[in-house]
Amino acid sequence: MARIHLFEFEDQNWLPGFLRNYMTDFLQFLSNKTPMYKGIVPIIDKGLRETNTNQIIDLGSGGGGGLIWLNKELRKEKPKLKILLTDYFPNIPAFEHTHKQADNFEFIKTRVDARNVPENLNGLRTQFLSLHHFRPKDAQQILQNAIDTNSSIAIFEGQERSFQSILAMIFSPITVLLTTPFIKPFHIGRIIFTYLIPIVPILILWDGVVSSLRTYSVDEMNALVANLNNAANFNWEIGRVKSGSTKILYLLGTRK
Repeated sequence: MARIHLFEFEDQNWLPGFLRNYMTDFLQFLSNKTPMYKGIVPIIDKGLRETNTNQIIDLGSGGGGGLIWLNKELRKEKPKLKILLTDYFPNIPAFEHTHKQADNFEFIKTRVDARNVPENLNGLRTQFLSLHHFRPKDAQQILQNAIDTNSSIAIFEGQERSFQSILAMIFSPITVLLTTPFIKPFHIGRIIFTYLIPIVPILILWDGVVSSLRTYSVDEMNALVANLNNAANFNWEIGRVKSGSTKILYLLGTRK
């Protein structure tokens, strides 16, 4: 199946911020309530160890992703772990909620572009379920910026460009309807735009299917790396890992 870069509502500047936040809040809730990232804990541990750092700089954090769950697992081996949340469209209420869950979370309120990360943000860069938002040229720019700043990077995608993945996305509105009352922080608007005016389930359905169609394969991620300048200065590991019932695509690049 060829990669198709259709638009996602979440990427549009004109989308009201509160609707984007409701979408990313749903993704955060789902990834924190299930062990979908269990299989990648050793990969992140390896990235932190080889980078000799206790800090994660998370790019494209959305609503915080599964970092609350991951944080508990990672701190078993690294009790001094620090996680900094950043995004081009920062979801401040979700960042504040995540910060309240553990004192080692911090966040930046202003925009951070994954293609040009401020040089003062040092640590292992991570991206969860966000590389597919970028066209090949921009995805390469993310990786090139990591190389140019001598910053290790770990990227994870929880969907694939496959019929099975698309089918799972088609049923996502049902999950939205079942989980919305339990998502925190609570907003009456989330209830209104999920049940009374069901915009959120429709947006998540569309973006979920498009996310699968946009996702880079292992071969395509290898091709992205092959065209980078000074890629030989990093060790690269690209593949799939089984994590519960989910297969996670990952890329780990650590400085030599």
